[in-house]
Amino acid sequence: MNMNEIAQGAGGAVAESAGRKIGDVILSLEHISLAFGGVKALTDISFDVREGEVRAIIGPNGAGKSSMLNVINGVYHPQQGRIVFHGKERRAMEPHKAARQGIARTFQNIALFKGMSVLDNLMTGRVTKMHHGLFAHMLGFGPGRREELAHRQKVEEVIDFLEIQHIRKTPVGRLPYGLQKRVELGRALAAEPSLLLLDEPMAGMNVEEKEDMCRFILDVNDQMGTTIVLIEHDMGVVMDISDRVVVLDYGKKIGDGVPDEVKANPDVIKAYLGAGH
Repeated sequence: MNMNEIAQGAGGAVAESAGRKIGDVILSLEHISLAFGGVKALTDISFDVREGEVRAIIGPNGAGKSSMLNVINGVYHPQQGRIVFHGKERRAMEPHKAARQGIARTFQNIALFKGMSVLDNLMTGRVTKMHHGLFAHMLGFGPGRREELAHRQKVEEVIDFLEIQHIRKTPVGRLPYGLQKRVELGRALAAEPSLLLLDEPMAGMNVEEKEDMCRFILDVNDQMGTTIVLIEHDMGVVMDISDRVVVLDYGKKIGDGVPDEVKANPDVIKAYLGAGH
């Protein structure tokens, strides 16, 4: 896969490749600092995310990658800096508010309801889209029923997209690890996000499972037009599917650019890739 050249300059010029468009900045993180007591997790980090791109965050263990995702979707509130999403500054964002604004998230450790079916797990991703209360849905008819059927149709579309029709009624706890990761992706997609945060979506997978996940991530980006920010340790994957890469080390930014620039950055080679690369 050929890497896009991200357009530079004022006004956010648009780059096009393979039918995709990479547009203006939709998320800007400016001088973000986060500490837990005396431990600094993030120090003065700034970078942006453009609409339609795949933006990777890489770095060694403990570099602050997951903390950064937690800042973006409101789990953590930075002590310093500001976050601008779709032109509006966000202050003290809560995860449910972030979800309603179009930010969805998967986790490094699978966070699914193991006793529920694949279909029911994906339905939980529609919660922020529901307008009728629990009582209306319990009645089984009227507006609540119509809304439930509409949400179920959206979930069925995600099931078809991820090619998991054969397991739609299977309890998630019975599924192999790779399929559970795909179901978690499906739950995030069910929320119809404009910005999708993926925390190590391919961790623990074999080669075949990684290939499948890469394909689905690229399809989500290409066919759905979803902007993606992902954390991933597999450098081959990162360099193949990312448009731009930001590199963290000990909570500080040490590199930022297109994959070829990052691979050639001496600080990145020393901190992450190893001196032999």
